[in-house]
Amino acid sequence: MAKISKTAARERIEFLKKELERHNYNYYVLNNPTITDFEFDLLMGELQGLEKRFPEFATEDSPTRHVGSDLSSAAGSDFVQVAHRWPMLSLGNTYDKEELLEFDRRIAKTVSGPYAFSCELKFDGTAICLTYRDGQLLRALTRGDGTKGDDVTRNVINIPAIPKQLHGEGIPREFEIRGEIYMPYAAFERLNAERLEDGQDPFANPRNAASGSLKLQDPAEMRTRGLDCVLYHLLGEDLPFKTHTEALQAARGWGLPISEFSRRVESIEAALAYIEEWDTRRKQLPFATDGIVIKVDELELQRQLGFTAKSPRWATAWKFKPEQALTPLLGIDYQVGRTGAVTPRGQSGARAAFGHRGQTRLPPQQRPDGPA
Repeated sequence: MAKISKTAARERIEFLKKELERHNYNYYVLNNPTITDFEFDLLMGELQGLEKRFPEFATEDSPTRHVGSDLSSAAGSDFVQVAHRWPMLSLGNTYDKEELLEFDRRIAKTVSGPYAFSCELKFDGTAICLTYRDGQLLRALTRGDGTKGDDVTRNVINIPAIPKQLHGEGIPREFEIRGEIYMPYAAFERLNAERLEDGQDPFANPRNAASGSLKLQDPAEMRTRGLDCVLYHLLGEDLPFKTHTEALQAARGWGLPISEFSRRVESIEAALAYIEEWDTRRKQLPFATDGIVIKVDELELQRQLGFTAKSPRWATAWKFKPEQALTPLLGIDYQVGRTGAVTPRGQSGARAAFGHRGQTRLPPQQRPDGPA
């Protein structure tokens, strides 16, 4: 571990805090990230390491101790902010197998008796919290800052996958269920094509498109965006379920959209096998995934393990490393939208397009022989 003076550590910690807050704002509020998730996680890991070495410089407002906020602050936004009944936290994550094994060892030291894991695809969308009362959708909140969120009910009721009325037996009088609003690739490509035609910049990825669509002021426009939903965490008073898997199976029976790809496994080794399987299979999915979520399946053990200030101790996320590939740049076209705006579009040999300003530097007549 490299040596660092206290003065240098304090300055680096302050720099990292400001950088991470700036990137959180770009990601959650502007829906326009300027770095990858992997780069963000590296900065967060560095800050966590420095705060552990120099706890005297750790503060309660550090990004390591609270979730990024998506609360609307833009002029003209009229979304009402509502308190969450239970805090809506984020997950710890890792790219390292040894850290995942350590996650398992910590659980084994804390609980007595056997336990299993629920393994789930980590859909790359924007978090949502739905409240149902007497079988009817009452409210939909974004994660916000973890303690309160924007009320986006008027938009969520226009997502076909989310039922306004539940059916079936054993439905609790009132409960929350949390999940992810996401945009399938087909809807994403259609939306970006429309934006280019209108002379607007395309969205960088489906996650940003989903988040931006959920905050549209006009529900009729949001209805055209092709959003979908998956739900994965049930909360309520005195629920009868013993395991997370059992709760989700019941929710599926009530008509709620639950992932068909989740799997209960009996060991961390089986969870690692699930990760390896989906690191390949995910490339064939019609939507974006960026990892695997691993949760202790037994709800009583979840209660025993509890939470940190920012995340549950009974769950973690394995993040897939960002993929890189080379593709030949065959040319650059310039598309004129209906407003007269000119947008450069790179033509490649793969399923890719380069439409952001600053991403194209070559004149249109240039045809590189090598990969771009």
